[in-house]
Amino acid sequence: MFIVIKKSKIIVAILIIATIIIACSLYLTTDITTAFSAKKKLPIYSVECEENLVALSFDAAWGADKTTKIMDILDEYNMKATFFVVGFWIDKFPEKAKEIHERGFLLANHSTNHLHMNTLSPEEIKKEIETTNKKIYDITNEKTLYFRAPFGEYNNNLLDYIEQSNMYCIQWDVDSLDWKGLKGGQIADRVLAKVKKGSIVLFHNNSDYILEALPLVLMGLKNKKMTCVRMDELIIKDDYYIDNNGRQKKR
Repeated sequence: MFIVIKKSKIIVAILIIATIIIACSLYLTTDITTAFSAKKKLPIYSVECEENLVALSFDAAWGADKTTKIMDILDEYNMKATFFVVGFWIDKFPEKAKEIHERGFLLANHSTNHLHMNTLSPEEIKKEIETTNKKIYDITNEKTLYFRAPFGEYNNNLLDYIEQSNMYCIQWDVDSLDWKGLKGGQIADRVLAKVKKGSIVLFHNNSDYILEALPLVLMGLKNKKMTCVRMDELIIKDDYYIDNNGRQKKR
């Protein structure tokens, strides 16, 4: 009788241990899966490339009186750039948007109403992007593939939509801080100190001293033997990944 009871206790103990092991295993698996699915996605901050290429980008939302002169300066140095335009900017300055395209610069999407995209629902995100995609298509007869979030604010909902739309979400690794009212020389010094192969530089088309800063930046980049290209000439289109620093790399 003693032996039977002892064996029963052993069996019960084994069953309890097995249950604990299974429960722990399920917990850990769930925890890992949850952590993986909740991993924050990243947009493209810069691009790994072998050539001395740089992408200058100009966010256009509030004004347009310096835009033509910006393009004149770029043409003078035989450089290209990308203009991320807001939908209401296109509505207000349709001829400027058309000029950007006709002069060989790239029109890209900067939302429709310049909202905080990381606070919007998936449906609102879709509307913000698709509305301006349509406006750009009406000018270029081409689908735009490049989007920049206002204020640089993004979350997984936004990046999921961009990915599903076969677009690319573009940030920057060099902020000119031209929007802070820095003088032309200060802007140029800041950009030239930080820029490297594959950098994406953020400017604004109507900042106070952009016309003074841009020639200095372009001259400095030429001295570094760097060429400014459109976003579609820098971005890796297929078979890439984005590392923890937001740098796009070939697999």
